[in-house]
Amino acid sequence: MDKTQQGSVKSVTKDQITTITFYHPSHNSLPGNLLAALKEAIEQAGQSEDSVLILLKSEGERTFCAGASFNELVAISDDKSGKEFFSGFANVINAIRKCPKLVIGRVQGKAVGGGVGIAAACDYCMATKYASAKLSELAVGIGPFVIGPAVERKVGLSAFSQMAINATEWQTAAWAKQKGLYTEVFETIQQLDEYTAEFLKTLSSMNPIAMTELKKVFWEGTDHWDDLLAVRAEMSGKLVLSDFSKNAISKFLTA
Repeated sequence: MDKTQQGSVKSVTKDQITTITFYHPSHNSLPGNLLAALKEAIEQAGQSEDSVLILLKSEGERTFCAGASFNELVAISDDKSGKEFFSGFANVINAIRKCPKLVIGRVQGKAVGGGVGIAAACDYCMATKYASAKLSELAVGIGPFVIGPAVERKVGLSAFSQMAINATEWQTAAWAKQKGLYTEVFETIQQLDEYTAEFLKTLSSMNPIAMTELKKVFWEGTDHWDDLLAVRAEMSGKLVLSDFSKNAISKFLTA
């Protein structure tokens, strides 16, 4: 089986909480098919009458999300396919943004590129001390253009600029908490999960209409993101066709 076709997105609803879990054997990287499935799962959960909250997480322990699928990136051959691929991350971010329910993120390990974008798009995000973050896009000849608005909205322009420019250095979970990417950082996954369970239980007992209205307040001023992220996806799709990007991604795959 083609590696890009492996992986899964699962959605389970219990006690008014929908847990959406994604997985891919390559460090939870996200090829186009998983991005589409993740977008659909978020949209369905947002419209479901059986739940009032969404928990977004990934499987495994070491990596929350390694970002884009490098196997798909290196296969991009024209502007159209490039824009389509990067639109996958745009669609997930916009699905979280427009979802009428609060989306809570659980980040158990490292987050890279698009993984940072997804964490930043969550309305409330908790992590372990192993959840270092890095925006590595510039190192492969592109930039964090699609996820940039979500990251900048959460951590501010200064911290976003630091991550975008210093593309080879990991920022610690403690740094990410200080900047606002994570709200809480725990020593272990067990502590993270125990706290998250209690947090969700408490939050699910609150007025769902009030939570929906609160989310609208959180995301005021982002109505233009459908168009903005489409433009950013096109930008990234063109840059990934450059010789610099092709060579950098190929070196990464053969390392």
